[in-house]
Parts: sequence; C-alpha cells; structure tokens
Amino acid sequence: MAIQTPVQPGEDEENIRYLGRILGNVLRAQEGGLAFDTVEEIRRASVELHRTGEEAAYRRLHEMIAALPEDLTVQALRAFTYFLHLLNIAQDEQILIDQRSSANDTLQATIDAARLNGHSDRQIAAFFRSALVSPILTAHPTEIRRQSTMRSEFAISQLLDERSRARRVGLDCAGIEKGIEREVETLWQTHLLRRTKLSVIDEIRNSLGYYDHTFFHAVPRLQDTLRTALPETTFGQDFPAFLRIGSWIGGDRDGNPFVTDQILRDCFRLQAGHAVRHYLTEVHLLGRELSISTRVVRVNAELEELAAASPDTSEHRQDEPYRRALIGIYSRLAATLAGIDPGAPVPRPTPLGIPYDMAEDFLADLDVIDRSLRSHQAHAIADGRVLDLRRKVRSFGFHLASVDLRQNSSVHGATVAELFEAIAPGTGYKAMDEAARIEILRRELNSPRSLIRPFWEYSEQTAAELAVFRAAKEVIDRFGPRAVVTSIISNAQSVSDVLELCVLLKQAGLLSLDGRCSIAIVPLFETIADLRDGPGIMRALFEMAEYRRIVAAQDDVQEIMLGYSDSNKDGGLVTSGWELYKAERALVVLFGEQKLRLRLFHGRGGSIGRGGGPLREAIIAQPPGAVDGQIRLTEQGEVISSRYSHAEIGYAHLETLVSATLEATLMPQAGEAPDEYSAIMDLMSDHAFRAYRGLVFETDGFEEFFWSSTVISEIASLNIGSRPASRSKTREISSLRAIPWVFSWAQCRIMLPAWYGFGSAVAGWCAASDDPEGAGLAALYRKWPFFHAMVSKIDLMIGKSDMAMAAQYADLCENREIRDRIFGRIVAEWEATVRALEMITGTSPVERNQSGEAKAKLRHRTPYLDPLNHMQVELLKKTRLAGSGEISEKTRRGILLSINGVASGLRNTG
Repeated sequence: MAIQTPVQPGEDEENIRYLGRILGNVLRAQEGGLAFDTVEEIRRASVELHRTGEEAAYRRLHEMIAALPEDLTVQALRAFTYFLHLLNIAQDEQILIDQRSSANDTLQATIDAARLNGHSDRQIAAFFRSALVSPILTAHPTEIRRQSTMRSEFAISQLLDERSRARRVGLDCAGIEKGIEREVETLWQTHLLRRTKLSVIDEIRNSLGYYDHTFFHAVPRLQDTLRTALPETTFGQDFPAFLRIGSWIGGDRDGNPFVTDQILRDCFRLQAGHAVRHYLTEVHLLGRELSISTRVVRVNAELEELAAASPDTSEHRQDEPYRRALIGIYSRLAATLAGIDPGAPVPRPTPLGIPYDMAEDFLADLDVIDRSLRSHQAHAIADGRVLDLRRKVRSFGFHLASVDLRQNSSVHGATVAELFEAIAPGTGYKAMDEAARIEILRRELNSPRSLIRPFWEYSEQTAAELAVFRAAKEVIDRFGPRAVVTSIISNAQSVSDVLELCVLLKQAGLLSLDGRCSIAIVPLFETIADLRDGPGIMRALFEMAEYRRIVAAQDDVQEIMLGYSDSNKDGGLVTSGWELYKAERALVVLFGEQKLRLRLFHGRGGSIGRGGGPLREAIIAQPPGAVDGQIRLTEQGEVISSRYSHAEIGYAHLETLVSATLEATLMPQAGEAPDEYSAIMDLMSDHAFRAYRGLVFETDGFEEFFWSSTVISEIASLNIGSRPASRSKTREISSLRAIPWVFSWAQCRIMLPAWYGFGSAVAGWCAASDDPEGAGLAALYRKWPFFHAMVSKIDLMIGKSDMAMAAQYADLCENREIRDRIFGRIVAEWEATVRALEMITGTSPVERNQSGEAKAKLRHRTPYLDPLNHMQVELLKKTRLAGSGEISEKTRRGILLSINGVASGLRNTG
C-alpha cells in the first residue's frame, strides 16, 4: 500500500510508508493481485476526493465501493483497518521519539515551578506524604481490539522502536525488519473479531498485562524521580506509596450480573498470583546479583539471622548470606503463591517455606536486606533492584490493585427493604417517604442487632448482594485494608441511598457501631439533577451523628465520585461540564465549613463525549481546592491500552498525572471564577441544555433516526465487554448506556455528544448581551482555564466530525420526513458551533485542521478512514433492506470489521 509523502519525510512519515509497504506486500502475497489492486484503486480515489473535493471524485469513489463483491469488500475492509492500526503504531513511535528528544522531566519542572512560587522543599515533600493519586482501570467495553492482535501490535511497536534506534546510529536493521514482516504477516492471518463475548475473568486477566508493560516499572521510577528532585533531608530515605493503581474489574456490579462474590474472590486470586510471581522473579534476580561474601564485608546481625533461617544448605554459599537469605524469602513467597492460587506455576520450583501472612511481612525481610547493605556502605546496591522491589511491595502489596465495589442505589434499596421485611414483616420500607427511611436507617446504624435471619431464603438478588459484601470482608482480612477500599453508590440521589449502603456494610461486619469502616462509602452523582443536589445531600449526611462518626473514622476524608458520562448524555457537554464545575465548587465550600478533606473521584471516559480529553488541562481547570493533593480517576477501554501498553508512554502519562495534581494543589491557576464568568456560563448552559434536551429527548422521531442511521444495533455483536449495552430491553435513549451512545455517534462521524448545544449556547449569550461579536467570550477563552478547556475539547471533536460523511448515514433512515427534520437540525447546530468556535478562538476548525501537524496527520489518516465509512454505509444498506430476513455471514462480518476499522482510525470508541 503506497503513501504519497514529501521528498524528505520525517521519521513518522518514513515509518508510516515503511509499514504500509510491508502490509501491501502481505496483501498481495496472501490475497493476490486483484485484492491489492482494488485496495490501491480505492485509496487513490479517496486521496483524489480529499485533494479536489469535486463531486465527480465523490461519485467515482462511491460507485467503486458500491460495486465491490462481498469477498473483495471484506479484503478491503481488513486492509484499510490494519493500515490504520499500523498508522497508530507509527505515530505512537513518533511520540516516543519526541519525548526522548525533548528531555523534559515534567515532574522535575513542576517541582522547580513550585519552588519559584515560594514553596519550600519541605512543603513539597509534605504534599507527597499525604497525597493520593490513583488511576482506576475499568472494564467498560471500549477496547475493540482482541488480545491476539494487540500482542502482534505490541511486538511491531517494540521492533519499530528498535529499528528507529538502530537506523539513527547506522546499525544493520535486516534482522529487525524480518521480525516486523513476520509480525505483520501474523497480524494479517489473525482474525480481528472476537468469536465470543468476553467474560469478567477474561477482563481481569487482560488487565494484568499492563502491570508488566508499565506499572511495575513506572511506579518505582516515579519515586526515583522524586528522590532525585528533592533533597533526602526533606523526606528521609523514600516517599510513601502515593501513586496507587486501582481497578473496577471484578468489583463493578452496576448493570453487570456476571460480577459475583466468586468473581471477586477469583479477581484477587489472579491479581495476587500475578503480583507474587513478579516478586518471585525479582527475588531470584536479586539472588543472582547479591554475591556479597562475609570474607570481604561484615553484614549486620539481622541479616545473619535471616540467612540462618534459610533452607539453603549449599556449602558453596555459606559465606554468601544475602543469597541464602533470598533463597529463604523465595521459598516463603512460593508457599504464599501456593496458598493464594493452588496449582499456579512457580517461576523456579523450590521447596516451600512458611508462607507470608501479609505483604508487610515480606517487606520487613526486604528492609532487613536494605539495612544490612547500608551498614557496610553498599548504598548503590541498596538503591538498585532492592529499592525498586521494596517500592513495588509498598505500592502493590499482595493485592496488586485496590478493587472498588460499585452497585446501583436501587439494588441497595431493594436489598435493605427485603432485610427489613424478613426480620419484621410489614415494615413496608419501599413505601416509606424519605424522612421515614432516614429515621429507620439511622436507628439501625445505632443498633447492635443484625438484620440477617439465619436459614432465611432471600431472593437471588439480595443473596448475591450479601455474598459480595461477605467476600469483600474475606479479601480485606486476607490481603489487608488496601485490597478493597471503596464501595460506590451509582445513581445516588438521596440521603437514604447513602445510609442504605452503611446498613449493608454493617451486616457484613465491615462497619462497626463506633463508625470504624473497612471501606470508604462513596456516593456517585451522575445526572444533571444529581450534580445539583449532591452538595445538599452531603450537608445533610454530615449533620447526622451516625454518618459523621463514619467520616471521622476515615481520618475526616470523604470521597465523592462525579459522573462525566451520564451527565453528558443527560444534558450535553456544555451543561455537564458546567454542572460538574459548580458541584465541585459547592463541595469545596461545604467541606471547608465542615473541616473535612474532600477527595474527588472523576468518572471520566476516554472520549470527549464521556468526559475525556487532555489530562493535564482537565486537572488544572478544576476549581480552587477541588484537587487538594487527592485525586482518583477512571481509565477505560482503549485509553488503557494506548496509555499503558508501552513503558515509556505509560510513565510519561503517570508523571503528567502526578505533576498536574501537584500543580493544581500548590499552584492553582484557575482562581475563583468571578461572578460575571459564572453568570455567562449559567446563561450559556441554559441555552445549551434546552437545545440538547430538545433534540435528544423531546423531538418526535429522534429515537427512530438514531437507531436507523447509526450502528447502535450492530455494536452489541462486537463482543467487546462482559456488560450488556443497555440497562433494559428498550429503544429508549434514557435506558441506553453512555458508551454505546457515544460510540454510535463517533462511527457515523457526527460526534454529537461532544459538541451539540454549544452553537446555541454562544448564539443565546450573544443575543442576550451587548456583545454580538463575542469579544467577551474570546476574552473568557484566554483568561479562564475552565472555559478554555471546554472550548478546546469541542474544537477538537468538531475537527473529527464530517457532516458530508454523516449525510450518508442519515440517508439510512427510511422515513424521509424524520431524516430531513432531525439531520437538518444537527447540521444547523454544527454550523452554529463552527461559527462560535471561529468567533471565540479567532480561527476556524477547518483552518486549523488544514495547517501544520494536524494537516500532516489528517493526510495520512483520512484516505484510509473514509473508505471504511463508505463501505460501512453500503453494508448497512444491505442489512436495512433485508429487515428481519437473513443477511450473509460475510456482510455481518464486514460491518463488524468496519466498526473496528473506524474506531481505530478515530482512535476512540466510547
């Protein structure tokens, strides 16, 4: 597959051309000259269309694709899809090259800036002693690639990096290039699509690879960066484990009936097994390194005692106490693994010692080794693999990742209601008003009795909920308090929603009468109404002695989760963003009054339509006091693989996360928004909300337009996650999950959730003000980080949208009146948004996308992305015409391949 490039291409362009040539050779060899020529003809026609924009070029491309037989359609879909996968690899390689050449230590630069702003090293060190920065991996189904294709892509990425390095120093690359050819050939002969739906266990296993790719390396490296940046006198030998990886996989029950108590136990069996196997490998490597002899140095008494307890009796190692001690540690770790995951293979078989009860016991033995090394001035050795391993154990323990529990408030409520009815028939909890519910729940939190009736047969749902909480207690007892750290209440809408979870935790022995709770209780406010009501709900809870003693036992820290995805789907991006900001601002004030520490958990998706976007800009744009050294945020689907599949890219992302948290805490840029800014956003949000709700929830025929002109029906067949796509079997938009909602609009290139309503918002403000040219909004864009971040995200997604392509999808709606009316409104709002962006930023999105780096990336991507959309539309026409009749397997497969390809080309799904 050829690519038109300049005479002197940059390294990314050379890599793109190189990988495209290999793929073309594979296509020709595997599928024959006809397939190769067809793909090349389509590519040239697409390039011509983008170069000229002429109607004749469009007709030629359209007719060419419409005339393709099924076999060639599938081959073309695979070719364009695989090229976009390879293009992503090449562009990621360029990111790596840029990172290396810039030599910019983000964390060091932020620490230097903090010093210039008057913060002492002791103040900066104090920040890290109390900080918590926690990315949370979720299993939300937005990673469209199979693990098999990802394995080949990881290998190609690594080999391409080796090739780039070798070429820069003039080394022979023949062997590396043969390896790349093998991997591309393997990729072509690997099926892109999953045959079956992922199970929760599959999702858990898939997540473990990111610890090997990134986390095991990046976490100790970040600690090392800090140790270099700050004098040792400010913090002692090392920092606490402030960066903690979390997970929802295996604990998120909201809408996923496949997450059970046994799944939670299996989750920790797999996670802990993975952690311990890593430690076993590291201990073995330490044993090879620490050949230190007592004939040369004197070790301390602690180390001698640890070595004496070792089962190693080899005469060859009698003067090598570190190796003997590490053999003993290895045997204990091996026994620990056998207890966690019986039958799991040990990297190097050994007689089993006494298993470690907790990770702290293992760490204590490593600390003995560290102290002994330093006692005979082996500081450089102690600061090598020994220190890295100690940091890993402090960060990952035996649990590997903290797992959050999550369940919908309605399920908690139904469970509590059944418990009350079982123990006191006629209680009628479900029929009670809010005040009565609060009264009975508070009474229960002050009562020593249990609501569980022995031998009572509860409903399947209630029995399952109680079993999960019991399993959580078992996990905490086995792996320590950081194993399961929070229980999240989805759709939290009232005080009673929070108190119900408290009562359930009490039944499982996780909450005691004095308020000590093994798990943090975290309400999730996720709709527009919930965001508005959230601060009032928390104020009412803090005024209750029963709840306040729970918070006191958590060191006066209360975590609150804010939902970006559902609030966006509920009210549109503008209103969602503004209501999130206002909720945070109100919570900061409330917590200040209550003398409590606020920890916000940001439920961000990968795409902008679900709260995604540039990470640093999002954190810096938070209201003053909203970060305060504590932040948790979700990492989902394809975002996880793009950020954490490569150690260097993963490290750079984590460093940015930590640096932005430090900057937002010690040097907040946002400042308190003046009243005039808030007044502007209130008015704009009102107009945006009415425009968005008016289209999505109040327009007759909108559901029919959405279901007929997008791939929403086909997404469920992708098998990309264990969770159902909809909360109920209905076509109502309100029942649809945010991920397939955003995914569908991305596939048809409209990107509606990421911008709709902004044009109306700006027009409404201009009409109501004395500033029809929008000069005030342009100033706001320059001065206010919050508004700048919002406009930048909308601008980015308008650049990814394509109304000409979207019109083809709109034509799939058979009802012409509905199509013209609804698509006409979408186009009008898109045009209004483009005008608004030009007014505020000074240039149009079209101009920005046709210049500089954006133009170069677009030139590579669109000739391959657009044909996929054209082919997808043609295949969808066939399925729509077939109606309830049978469609061929190749057509069905072609649609799913096209969805995969478009998602790869856009680099996001939901």
